[in-house]
Amino acid sequence: MNRVKVKDKWFEISIPEAEIKQRVKAVAQQMSKDLEGKNPLFLAVLNGSFIFAADLMREMTIPCEISFVKLASYQGTTTTGKVHEVLGINEDLTDRTVVIVEDIVDTGLTMKRMIESLGTRRPAAIHICSLLVKPDKLQVDLNIEYVAMKIPNDFIVGYGLDYDQQGRQLKDIYTLVSE
Repeated sequence: MNRVKVKDKWFEISIPEAEIKQRVKAVAQQMSKDLEGKNPLFLAVLNGSFIFAADLMREMTIPCEISFVKLASYQGTTTTGKVHEVLGINEDLTDRTVVIVEDIVDTGLTMKRMIESLGTRRPAAIHICSLLVKPDKLQVDLNIEYVAMKIPNDFIVGYGLDYDQQGRQLKDIYTLVSE
């Protein structure tokens, strides 16, 4: 299935499932090495990162924990620029090593807001792990230590990423094509 229709738009495959899995495994191996002995708490940003977070956790070789936070900044195919925390964090983060697990970082505004919010909870360290990063779209300076893949500034769906809540179930990542 090289081309799919999601709602009213057409998308073509840009990153096959096998490549995604390979990159996720490589990131998990690096994090397992770097964070050994830390028992990191992974904070997966819902909804988009749930598939990435699950695959990442299965590849980790060190003790770690996971929880979820829900932030919203998208409407349709564009970011609204406003971030709304929808579901908060219940865990005590004091002196914990925290890894934010995100599906995609484009402007970086959501990530910046999340780091600011987490910083008030006195964690020992905050690391960022993202499946995808759009370097050309970043508007803030972020230290994204763990990146599976850098991509161009295209709108994508699949592997947890959506277009108006549709397309998350696709195993590959697809890029929007203009008709």
